[in-house]
Amino acid sequence: MKFIDEVRIHVASGTGGHGSLSFRREKFIPFGGPDGGDGGRGGSVFLVAQASLNTLIDFRYQRRYRAETGHGGAGRQMTGRAGLDKEIHVPVGTLVYDDDTRELLGDLREEGERLLVAQGGRGGHGNLHFKSSINRAPRQYEKGTPGEERNLRLELRVLADVGLLGLPNAGKSTLIRAVSAARPKVADYPFTTLYPNLGVVRVATHESFVLADIPGLIPGASEGAGLGTRFLKHLSRTRLLLHMVDMAPVDESNPAENVRALEEELLAYSPALAQRPRWLVVNKADLFSPEEGEARFQAIRSELSWEGPAFLVSAASGAGCSALTHAIWLALPDLPPAPDPVQSEEWGDEEEEYLEEWEGDDLSADWDDDE
Repeated sequence: MKFIDEVRIHVASGTGGHGSLSFRREKFIPFGGPDGGDGGRGGSVFLVAQASLNTLIDFRYQRRYRAETGHGGAGRQMTGRAGLDKEIHVPVGTLVYDDDTRELLGDLREEGERLLVAQGGRGGHGNLHFKSSINRAPRQYEKGTPGEERNLRLELRVLADVGLLGLPNAGKSTLIRAVSAARPKVADYPFTTLYPNLGVVRVATHESFVLADIPGLIPGASEGAGLGTRFLKHLSRTRLLLHMVDMAPVDESNPAENVRALEEELLAYSPALAQRPRWLVVNKADLFSPEEGEARFQAIRSELSWEGPAFLVSAASGAGCSALTHAIWLALPDLPPAPDPVQSEEWGDEEEEYLEEWEGDDLSADWDDDE
């Protein structure tokens, strides 16, 4: 399944039903008077968070949603039936923006959470409401008010406590396989991971945290190199970043210089994210003897002047992974929560590959009769 994390849709609530113009007409009852009922309210549009969804791909095929129109009132003071509400299911972790004003409308973080995005129109009053002592046969009635229409931008940001950050082939996917039940693809070529993966790390009975693995970054990512910084937004909810580095890169590059290069890319993307607590995780210790691995580990720390927590692990063999996950679990309660989103970090035009086929489609165009 293709991973889609950003879409634009158009929603419209239902128009309220018209009030009724009616008079009571029964045998042997003269001057029956007005008895026109009110129109029913139009249906509203809600977004509902659903944990079983992990991508916005369904919105690639349907982008316009409309709630039912309210039914008109009738005689004998009968109120019209209200229009049915429209519920649109989205993944947990979806941010909802008004695409025209760029206002953040809501952040759906919990299963079953509902967000009203288009209020249904009010039903009109029937002529019963307009009778008075001087107007005993009113012929006035109200039409239902129109519903709301909105262009929305949905942006999925995965919910995770800890995020993995590093160059391609640093061993991020191997680590998440070693400490959780997640099974992302692992191969001996760069950019094996093409979309974020989540793994639940269990450290004890009923004790766990969520770990996120995103595609690897390379120098120049902030300018669009590789996969760019497209997936860095998925780390915005994390409270802790694990900066993974290969202690023996295949290209024989300097591990410490690789760390500095990604620090610059992270800072260029988001200064706030660059200030998030970050631990150093040096991977592939199994390639060396314990003594040589420890010596290389300390050399990397010394060259970086790293003062924060640092761990030497082997994601392939599992060495050091338990100590790492246990330390994370102990530290998480004391870490500050991730800041609430205020505005989208990027608000470009529809230039992504999965949006190209939608260009020229007017979302606010008139609705078809069968819709």
